Order: sequence, then C-alpha cells, then structure tokens
Amino acid sequence: MSLMSGIPAQVGPVLFKAACPECQGRFELSAGSLRLAIGASRRTTFYSFTCPECERAVRKPAGERIIELLTGGGGRALRLHSTV
Repeated sequence: MSLMSGIPAQVGPVLFKAACPECQGRFELSAGSLRLAIGASRRTTFYSFTCPECERAVRKPAGERIIELLTGGGGRALRLHSTV
C-alpha cells in the first residue's frame, strides 16, 4: 500500500488483456506494446498493436474507459489534430 490516500503502490509492469480478431489468440501486452491514437471523433480514436501470435496489425476502437486505462497504465497517446 502506498502512503498516498490508500492507492496501492505499483508492484510490477501493467499488462493489458487483448485478443486478435484474426487468429482468435488471447494474450497480455505491456503498455509499450500498445499504440493509442486520440482523434476528434470515436471513428478516429483507437488503439492498435501487433498480434504476437500471427503478427497481424490489429486496430480497435478506444472509448473513454480504454483511454483512461491505457494512459493510466503508462501507455503513450498520440493526439491527432484536425487539418481544418
């Protein structure tokens, strides 16, 4: 337990459960294995990774909760800007 307001101290690296829609593989990935892009709409906000089993590029939509979990777990976000 950390000394700050009852928040548990981080013991090890954060792992995220993921699945590949192509090969149906299920696995855990570190925050560094995931790429988060935050755009102006739901359509342009997503996370992506390379499947460790079939090596396919996977892209999935990222809602507010996914964004919160990935950034809170040490993931980096790329903010996409409009060209308008």
